[in-house]
Amino acid sequence: MAKLRGAVIVDVEGCKGCGVCVPVCPTDVLKLAENVNGKGYHYAYMENPEACTGCTNCSVVCPDGVMTVYRVKVTE
Repeated sequence: MAKLRGAVIVDVEGCKGCGVCVPVCPTDVLKLAENVNGKGYHYAYMENPEACTGCTNCSVVCPDGVMTVYRVKVTE
């Protein structure tokens, strides 16, 4: 049976670091970076990319629409 693997692309300069995406991730993929973007915000990034299933929860709750989620079927 094929599994889904996801990837979250974050527009780093558009992210305000609100953190709404972090708790809605069911596999604890997202975190806020220690570094800041050009506007001084701690932006979201994929800390555990191998755990991403591409569920799109982060993209749905993002108030600024800075997240794009891709899904790929992986056969193991």
